[in-house]
Amino acid sequence: MSLPKIDAPLFDLTIPSTKKEVKFRPFTVKEEKVLLIAKESKDIKQVIDSIKQIINNCLIGDVDVEKLALFDLEYLLLQIRAKSVDDIVDFTIRDPETNEEIELTLDIDKMKIEDTDQSKEIKVDDKVTLFMRYPSFSELEKIVEAQTNQLLLFDVLIDCIDYVVSEDQIYYLRDFEQTEIIEFAESLSPKTIESIKKFFENIPKLRYDIPYRNSKGEDKIFVIEGTDSFFI
Repeated sequence: MSLPKIDAPLFDLTIPSTKKEVKFRPFTVKEEKVLLIAKESKDIKQVIDSIKQIINNCLIGDVDVEKLALFDLEYLLLQIRAKSVDDIVDFTIRDPETNEEIELTLDIDKMKIEDTDQSKEIKVDDKVTLFMRYPSFSELEKIVEAQTNQLLLFDVLIDCIDYVVSEDQIYYLRDFEQTEIIEFAESLSPKTIESIKKFFENIPKLRYDIPYRNSKGEDKIFVIEGTDSFFI
């Protein structure tokens, strides 16, 4: 006689960037351990692979995790965490001024995507306009590495050009060879590259501010962004 199987409840959510409705189940203890072990390893690749594995396991339906925007993945992971463990998280921080321990509470349901409503269009000149896309989950590693590698940063910026419009023609970069894309990218002006960087700086992200007061009577704000809340 085998032990009974436990049926997992299903929940609905809407993917922020695509507005597609999907179902998901809570993660299991086994899946939670995978992510916590990766977090303790401090290996970004292992953490990324673990997040991908958990979201792929818990999402029900036809969703390509690799193509979702980073803030979609952050949102999905937090929703899965809320239904798997608890949407209320009590944790302790250390105040940077007094070094005292401060008890705080996070309500995951109150974490919202901070959307700048920015345009995805970047005008190159009177004839050419770039249309950007948000970086995907599969590009997270390159983004992390790009923080210390300017050449790689350039590659990441260019990778997120979705298509180019020139007069009446639309050119999807995925239809071109990498050498052609590089040649086009290197012909862009420094001003256009700065506009692409600003697009990246204003990508929507999950954020929640928790106000508190330390023993000196100073009012402070502890900021939680993205998947940080999962690891509190």
